[in-house]
Parts: sequence; structure tokens; C-alpha cells
Amino acid sequence: MNDAMSKNKKLLLGLLFDGCGYISYIFPPFDFLWAPLSAYLMTRLYKGTSGKVAAVISFIEEALPIVDFIPSFTLMWIYTYVFSKEENVIDIKQ
Repeated sequence: MNDAMSKNKKLLLGLLFDGCGYISYIFPPFDFLWAPLSAYLMTRLYKGTSGKVAAVISFIEEALPIVDFIPSFTLMWIYTYVFSKEENVIDIKQ
């Protein structure tokens, strides 16, 4: 998963990954596999410091049984593409 991935594809993958997180309601031991995997996937989808912070939050959220309902991948997508003011600026030197 790279930076060139479209934001729509990231949203669809995020929804899929959030759906995978709900499997632990049916099969609770799934969290032992899903918590580290979700953190890894978060770092692959979103680069930089925000991706690392989101990965830690995702790991904790998936490891704790009470807060499994939070859609961390979708929230990260909203943060990245709706609320983030970071712009791609190219500096051209003459």
C-alpha cells in the first residue's frame, strides 16, 4: 500500500478493516491476531507521524474489549482527507 493509492480506495479498505474488527464480537480470540495486524495496516495506509499515532491508537482500541466498536480506520481517513490542513506544496527554485 503506497502513497499513490486513491483516497476512495483507502476509504473502502478502511471500511473493510473496520468491519474485520467487529469479528471479535463473534469470535473474541480474533483480537489477539487483529490488534497487531490493524496497527501494521494503519502504518501502511497512512505514512508519517499521524499514521504511527493512529497505529498505536488502533492497536489499543482493538486490544481492549470494550472499545472495539470505534471505527479507527474510517476516523483516520476523515482526519486525513477532511480535517487535515496539510497541502502538497511544490517549491520551485529558479
